[in-house]
Amino acid sequence: MFTAQCCFIDCQLSQFHYINEEKSWTEQYCREKHTDLVTVTNMKDMKRLINISAGDQREAWIGLISKPEFTRTWFWSLTGVEFNESETNWAAGEPSDKGIQGSENCGILDKDLKWLDQGCQWSEYFLCYDGEYLKKTQNLNSIDSQSYCRENHTNLISGTKQVLDGEVKKLIDPLNPNSKAYFGLFRDNWRWSDRSNFSFRHWKNDFNNSESISDQCAMTVFDDGGRWKNVSCNERKPFICYDDKFILIKENKTWDDALTYCRQNHHDLVTISNMDDQISVQQEAQFASTDYVWMGLSYAYTLDLWFWVSDEVVSYENWASNPPMDDCDMSGTMETGGKYKWWKKNDLEKFNFICSKE
Repeated sequence: MFTAQCCFIDCQLSQFHYINEEKSWTEQYCREKHTDLVTVTNMKDMKRLINISAGDQREAWIGLISKPEFTRTWFWSLTGVEFNESETNWAAGEPSDKGIQGSENCGILDKDLKWLDQGCQWSEYFLCYDGEYLKKTQNLNSIDSQSYCRENHTNLISGTKQVLDGEVKKLIDPLNPNSKAYFGLFRDNWRWSDRSNFSFRHWKNDFNNSESISDQCAMTVFDDGGRWKNVSCNERKPFICYDDKFILIKENKTWDDALTYCRQNHHDLVTISNMDDQISVQQEAQFASTDYVWMGLSYAYTLDLWFWVSDEVVSYENWASNPPMDDCDMSGTMETGGKYKWWKKNDLEKFNFICSKE
């Protein structure tokens, strides 16, 4: 759908809006009129962005920025797999970050499945995952190998469980001391404007992930398959905003008062039907000023039943533990840190809360 100034498409968790006005990345248009500059979480999002390009639309800002003061952080290539420093398997002295041509921001596996860091520009074998572990014998750099795995399989193997699987070891030649392969570990200092921590990246093949002395921002280039490139944030370009499906209300209210507020000002207290909803609500909950946020989940004591106020069946659950079913006046909350588990709380306690917009 197109209007004079923008077009938008529906997606599972948000709406994307192409704004055909040229502004610098730092201008606040998206935050004032929508939610923020767009956050891209996977290839499905990326294809939707490409679909809103039309006519002479060539490129547009997305919500990704790099600043010299940002710390480089390790990520897994596969969206939804979180990097845990306590579950690493680095070789002795690694990560060394002592490349002969700049920083070493990509992970590589040696013959013993130990992890090394290496410059992302070097061509190596690589390991994809698609229900089984696959070694690709062509030599590609890290960005090209990631693209190959996404287009032909699922992704580069990601997460400690996949990397340490016994099947992976069979793919690396134990008799060759120099045998090694890219896997889905990388680091950068790029951050999303909405402060979410999604690891998805879709850079142009010639992207150089070197540290800059000035702020750099990302834009998607529609006539290059939507791939991203980095330029000065001061340049003026069209841009893409998004509207989130959920909104955090940073007011402390009882569960009943939160329900009333949501129904009067938005749609309802939030319902979480699946993992996608859970992840999206987590992104809102992390900015709460209370340790828990109310959800639209309530307990019917007489029926011994948890239910959503939207009348949806409770099909997806994320309880910290099985909640005892012996209390009245109880409703469901999500913790605003840690693993964002659900906890039962008395209706009269006061927390921030999350409303759905539709």
